[in-house]
Amino acid sequence: MGCKFLIYDIISKIRLLTVKQKEPYFLFHSILGYFPRNIEIYELALRHKSSSMRNENGVLLNNERLEFLGDAVLNVLVSDILFSQFENASEGFLSKTRAKIVQRESLNKIALELGLNCLIVSAPTMDSPHLSIYGNALEALIGAIYTDQGYRRCKQFLEKKIFDQFIDIDIIASSDANYKSTLLEWSQQQKKSVSFLTEEISSPGEKSMRFLAKVLLDGNEIAEGSGFSKKEAHQDASKKALEFLNNSDFS
Repeated sequence: MGCKFLIYDIISKIRLLTVKQKEPYFLFHSILGYFPRNIEIYELALRHKSSSMRNENGVLLNNERLEFLGDAVLNVLVSDILFSQFENASEGFLSKTRAKIVQRESLNKIALELGLNCLIVSAPTMDSPHLSIYGNALEALIGAIYTDQGYRRCKQFLEKKIFDQFIDIDIIASSDANYKSTLLEWSQQQKKSVSFLTEEISSPGEKSMRFLAKVLLDGNEIAEGSGFSKKEAHQDASKKALEFLNNSDFS
């Protein structure tokens, strides 16, 4: 009954707001799956330090403190989920799998999938912000959820809105492939020359930058891949190059 009363109380509060005041509530509801109690803390989670504002005491406000909290909460939540899912796994396995999930590259990608790149408030001079700004905002958002709703809601958000949609724990846990290293080892054994060409690509209207990598075998292009970082693009291109080699006459 307590939870139902709280939800009714929040919805009743939103009904009293103007159309413009309601917009952020419905925006965050589309991302989170629930209406925030304290909308200001969620808005703060998306405010980059380049666009800091001062409170009545002159203190600069941005998402860095929430990012600090969210980073810690995220590690605990992922640890909790992995501990439950892999009952007989060793500490080393759990630590390694957690590291893959919370690595900056993964968080950046998830933040972009959630559309946080379109919601972050940053200085107008930041035409091409570094991708870490998105992963940092995701951590800050998790910190906001924890502050506003507590651990249980935070875990629910992680499971339903992130893991169920963007993360396959079993695949992450079982994959430890370094396709680029495998490709380079093959080239050394076969006395072949393998090189990479990398370029930045972007879509119209998007702030985020992607990378396109091409694999050249003895100067001839055999595969290409893309990613949100050069490393990810090289891995994707190397994986496709290995698939090409496995299906060709190369030995």
